[in-house]
Amino acid sequence: MALWGGRFSQAADVKFKLFNDSLRFDYRLAEQDIIGSIAWSKALQSVKILTADEQVRLEGALNELLTSVQANPKQVLLSDAEDIHSWVEIQLIQRVGDLGKKLHTGRSRNDQVATDLKLWCKKTAQELVVHLDRLEAKLIELARIHQSVVLPGYTHLQRAQPVTFSHWCLAYLEMLERDHSRLEDCLERLDTCPLGSGALAGTGYPMDRTALAHSLGFKRATRNSLDSVSDRDHVVELMSCATLSMVHLSRMAEDLIFYNSGEAGFIEMSDQVTSGSSLMPQKKNPDAMELIRGKSGRVFGSLAAMLMTLKALPLAYNKDMQEDKEGLFDALDTWGDCLEMASMALTDLKVNEERTKEAAQGGYSNATELADYLVAKGIPFREAHHIVGVAVVFAIEKGVPLEDLSVAEFKEFSDVIEDDVYPTLTLEATLAARQAQGGVSPTQVEFALTEAEQRLAARNTSGIVIRAARLTDVDRIESMVNHWADKGENLPRDKADLAQSVAEFAVTELDGKVTGCASVHIYDTGLAEIRSLGVEPGFEGRGQGSALVELLVKRAEKLAIKRLFVLTRMPEFFMKLGFSPESKATMPEKVLKDCAIFVSEHASDEKALELNFKTSMLLQKDMGKS
Repeated sequence: MALWGGRFSQAADVKFKLFNDSLRFDYRLAEQDIIGSIAWSKALQSVKILTADEQVRLEGALNELLTSVQANPKQVLLSDAEDIHSWVEIQLIQRVGDLGKKLHTGRSRNDQVATDLKLWCKKTAQELVVHLDRLEAKLIELARIHQSVVLPGYTHLQRAQPVTFSHWCLAYLEMLERDHSRLEDCLERLDTCPLGSGALAGTGYPMDRTALAHSLGFKRATRNSLDSVSDRDHVVELMSCATLSMVHLSRMAEDLIFYNSGEAGFIEMSDQVTSGSSLMPQKKNPDAMELIRGKSGRVFGSLAAMLMTLKALPLAYNKDMQEDKEGLFDALDTWGDCLEMASMALTDLKVNEERTKEAAQGGYSNATELADYLVAKGIPFREAHHIVGVAVVFAIEKGVPLEDLSVAEFKEFSDVIEDDVYPTLTLEATLAARQAQGGVSPTQVEFALTEAEQRLAARNTSGIVIRAARLTDVDRIESMVNHWADKGENLPRDKADLAQSVAEFAVTELDGKVTGCASVHIYDTGLAEIRSLGVEPGFEGRGQGSALVELLVKRAEKLAIKRLFVLTRMPEFFMKLGFSPESKATMPEKVLKDCAIFVSEHASDEKALELNFKTSMLLQKDMGKS
């Protein structure tokens, strides 16, 4: 069934249908389309298009469909529907009859697909942030283990100056941290909701689009309906993030391929990420790294194709924009796979310390130190550079390293050279001399490594995905909240109350399972309260509680909440996050009356704490500097 057939008297040609339909790839948006449809049903109820009973029936059917899709996403592909929007509508009508036909009132597939895609991008980008975190953590771990391993540094693939393996790891960490910050920036910019923009001119119903945006977990509603349905900047930005990160991954892969070669012999890669030869039994090929290097091209190509699709495209929506999804899906899938594979490759990496040190000692990589020695003796650098160049030629002809030349031989090039030259030519001295910030001296590497560990510790690196709660999460939320209520750590909540308040909640996921929850309740006094913080038993100590509170604090800040408080029997936990003890007497009478509804037998033990937003912001800045 097409959603637009009334205007046409003839059926579409089969070949056109195959050419036009997008279900074969946009089926991946099924979950987002259903979630968006639930939010839209509530918006329609708010403007009296749907009764409360009709909305409940629609939401129930959509939640059933969501559960079914989550269990088996590929079922969608068995349909001959035109796209995922058609499929969801068909399934809904089969469940609730003609009521399902009312859901599309005031909505266009243009704002619908824009919303679906942004929801998908938000979820996927958050998963990619986790992949980046894990790879960064692996580089830091490897750097810490191999901090004393000397490695030759290269320019033009010629041995240049000695570095350390730790310094090499931290160089790629810098690249990945920039990738991380770009992805976070992209997430911030795409956090706007197009739903309610209609086909291009806006919806004809006076619904609150800001409330609609918040119900879907967006920061705000988009500001211009024309731009809303035609904007694909977030697609380009995500592809751009993927492209630049793949540049970094392919460079790291190339280094590891070279280091793994028989000619270098610096490392041996794990059997888990290498393969053998069908003919030569001695071979151990770095296939994982070669594939990362090779897959970069397809990600680059996806970005180029998307940019060409958008070039000179008139406002507003055009069918060309259907081409945004296949390239985006492939690019982000590939990026995620490569990040994961790079982490695996670094996990059991063996470093041949003797071979790396031997290579670092060769190639006259201490020549710069000899030049610096001459400069310290009063010789201008340009002259010193020439003297050392001639000395290197002599050493090469003799077949010895610089440090094996005698003082008498050194004096043939400069009279100022004495016995004190030898300590400056050792590997240890060469490394120690690079003491400026960002250098390779042991003190600087230790400083950089400690700072990197602190930066990563300040992030959520535990594999947590954090998102707005959905009605399908209510059972899990009820279980966690009431488990801790039984322990006296929380106030009990019934399922009906939680379902009504689900928009106030955020949840965390670990390995696809909801394992944490918390909510922020806003009073009409402008005061807000953090409630119902709970973590699944067995999943404590992984940073979920802190992540949830930090998210709710940010949510309160965005809503211009001036005062945020919590009643808790765990004041120390909240004080670490910037909350300060406060007297309940300072709260408005209306708040105290509302709180009384939730009083438990443990209320006398509960302490009131309030967050000073200015103090919180300073604390976050200090954490960022540390």
